[in-house]
Amino acid sequence: MTATPRRPDVPEKPFLEGLEEKWSRSWDKTGVYVFDRSRPREEVFSIDTPPPTVSGSLHVGHVFSYTQTDAIARYQRMRGKTVFYPMGWDDNGLPTERRVQNYFGLRCDPSLPYDPHFTPPEKPGKEQIPVSRRNFIELCERLTVEDERAFEELWRRLGLSVDWSMTYQTIGSAARATAQRTFLRNLARDEAYLAEAPTLWDVTFRTAVAQAELEDRERPGAYHHLVFRGPHGQDLEIATTRPELLPACVALVAHPDDERYQALFGKTATTPLFGVQVPVLAHRLADPQKGTGLAMVCTFGDTTDVVWWRELRLPTRPVIGWDGRFLSEPPPGLDGEQTRSAYAHLAGATPHTARERLVGLLRERGELLGDPRPITHAVKFYEKGDKPLEIVSTRQWYLRNGGRDDRLRDQLLQRGAELAWHPPHMKTRYDSWVSGLNGDWLISRQRYFGVPIPVWYALDGDGNPCWDRPLVPAEERLPVDPGTDTPDGYTPEQRGVPGGFTGDSDVLDTWATSSLTPQIAGRWGHDDDLFGRVFPMDLRPQAHEIIRTWLFSTVVRSHSEHQVLPWRHAMISGWILDPDRKKMSKSKGNVVTPADLLVQHGSDAVRYWAASARLGTDTAFDTGQMRIGRRLAIKLLNASKFVLGIGEPASDASAVTEPFDRAMLAQLAGTVQQATEAFDSFDYARALQQAETFFWHFCDDYVELVKARAYGEHSLQGTDSARVALRTALSVLVRLFAPFLPFVTEEVWSWWQDGSVHRAPWPDAAPLHQQAGEADRTVLQAASEVIAAVRKAKSEAQVSMRTVVASATISAPPELWERVALAADDLCAAGRITRLEHALGEGTELAVTVTL
Repeated sequence: MTATPRRPDVPEKPFLEGLEEKWSRSWDKTGVYVFDRSRPREEVFSIDTPPPTVSGSLHVGHVFSYTQTDAIARYQRMRGKTVFYPMGWDDNGLPTERRVQNYFGLRCDPSLPYDPHFTPPEKPGKEQIPVSRRNFIELCERLTVEDERAFEELWRRLGLSVDWSMTYQTIGSAARATAQRTFLRNLARDEAYLAEAPTLWDVTFRTAVAQAELEDRERPGAYHHLVFRGPHGQDLEIATTRPELLPACVALVAHPDDERYQALFGKTATTPLFGVQVPVLAHRLADPQKGTGLAMVCTFGDTTDVVWWRELRLPTRPVIGWDGRFLSEPPPGLDGEQTRSAYAHLAGATPHTARERLVGLLRERGELLGDPRPITHAVKFYEKGDKPLEIVSTRQWYLRNGGRDDRLRDQLLQRGAELAWHPPHMKTRYDSWVSGLNGDWLISRQRYFGVPIPVWYALDGDGNPCWDRPLVPAEERLPVDPGTDTPDGYTPEQRGVPGGFTGDSDVLDTWATSSLTPQIAGRWGHDDDLFGRVFPMDLRPQAHEIIRTWLFSTVVRSHSEHQVLPWRHAMISGWILDPDRKKMSKSKGNVVTPADLLVQHGSDAVRYWAASARLGTDTAFDTGQMRIGRRLAIKLLNASKFVLGIGEPASDASAVTEPFDRAMLAQLAGTVQQATEAFDSFDYARALQQAETFFWHFCDDYVELVKARAYGEHSLQGTDSARVALRTALSVLVRLFAPFLPFVTEEVWSWWQDGSVHRAPWPDAAPLHQQAGEADRTVLQAASEVIAAVRKAKSEAQVSMRTVVASATISAPPELWERVALAADDLCAAGRITRLEHALGEGTELAVTVTL
């Protein structure tokens, strides 16, 4: 796979079109990117590649961040590492379910039997067709395979240097086994537990939602002023934005220092309309400045209600069901005829309708003061949902994550301190998230297409599940589906009957599987030799908005199972913004799909745009940058054609002898050193900038200045010096650009080298310094300033650049003139200067006077 120079074979008219297909096929055939698992761990660079969500199509944001990761992978490969760079597909969970529902026009109904002959409609109808869970899952699997094929095709066109023999699915058999194995070990160590508690609930998808999946959205609302009756019959004014939850009221609270309510603490008040007595209590979270300072505690209106309920040990009066509608029967404590009659107006209603009805009833009774006062406030939503979350009591599985354990929280903060963050300030987001956790990680979901929670429950004589004694499978049985498989010691006929068993019907949160990507990709528990060579991994690349979810959850799982960080470095990318500086997202409808961009501009050009953006920085979508990248790729083709087409040096022993050539190599050595340092700190954008800056300087100045000598218009030694320097520089530049522009660099490399440039060694500054000797790199800069001044004079005189210059007088101090003199012959040839003269100048800079 190493490169060997040979006689150039340069096409007459090189072009960019078709390079992606040509070289993608070649890389597959020759195995350029195949991971060598025989190498020891110290020679491996392993990447925990983000598995894209398979739910339709990739967008330009994916191209942006994955290109940046690929640049690092290619650099490490050229540094001699064997790169473990797999690609996963995140195909379980809600996004896939929604895609299948919309694509086929179906909905899952677990109560239906499996239909082995079911065929989905060719086009979705107006009404969604109900299908069994098994039929639904089969369609999920079918559609994800099609989407994954399209994703892989696009990734290949983009030039990702992935080892395509090492792909995985987060819903695949190995991934399910890994997720279930880890869960069972969490359970055995008491890190996972089952609890019935208030749960954030999405009424549309009818599933629990974890703290990490929440987002606040500004929504219009209104304060309604309700009149409670105090212990002595006095009016107590309560301001609330959710008056419909009045039947769920279990207490009133005020701040313990609020003097207005000191006399009420420990007494009771009576709710309007329903006439239920509730205690008046003190709690630090009550805000004296909010509303009237006296708050209504309902089960449950928001997360503060949950805190009050838990810490004040209040009863529970649930009124909203899993479907988001008011329950048909009033909750415990609402027992009187008046109470039940009032509640009947709310039964079966949505919160919005219930609010309108209840406000009307209160107004009729004179228990509502004035008109509602409109406000705008933050309301919690599931990040993928369209309706505000409710809080309902459900039985769920949780994983300890430091939310209620100070010792564990401190350990996870220490893990964050051990991790090398790129850019460093992203650590603040991690620390802020961990420090602000207020509960454990809710990992169960009431969905269908996911990793089943691998437990069953024995049924007592009445058919009730024994929740506190889950039945678990042996690890060698994994993966299992409790909905179809049977626990040890039972027969299938005992499912659902008293004295028998029932399977857990929930699946694991998608992050509970995605948090195990290092273990899944490394085949932990399936191929421990491989796992030992790649774990802990070297790099986790990801976007900044999922630090709280993917990055943190992966740290949690690795800490509990392996007692180490899952990787050494975290590389955090920014967002892609639309022209209005808003984040691109499918939900906002402002995404750009990349396929047409890759065709229009070329993959290298699109990669150039992505690699030009700095880590952690949100970047505007800009086709202008892609056009610049395409121009760079074309220039590389043409410059390479010139360098390789001017002729061979006289012999293999030819050396760089001319000071001007040595100065160029000295400057190139500095570029290599800076680009290497940038890549070593994961600053790919600075590495690209260093290479590009030198390249344009090389093409516009050095090549033009040395062209006549390279063609043989001077001495043989001078010609050979130029040709050797040019080829040396080209070899280095092609390799400097290889991580960013893989297709055009491979094309150019193939003209005169055997093997792939992507397996060639990364340039080393030391040999360049050796060739340059004691050369002063500023010689190139001084000569560039002179030729630029000559070109400017010709341009201002509106004459051809081939016009002869009678004389060019250089006004400069002696030491600067000495640098110019070292390139005098090349300057005269390039600028068609008849006479180059020196005049003693003032200061430290040179000035050029041109006589045409």
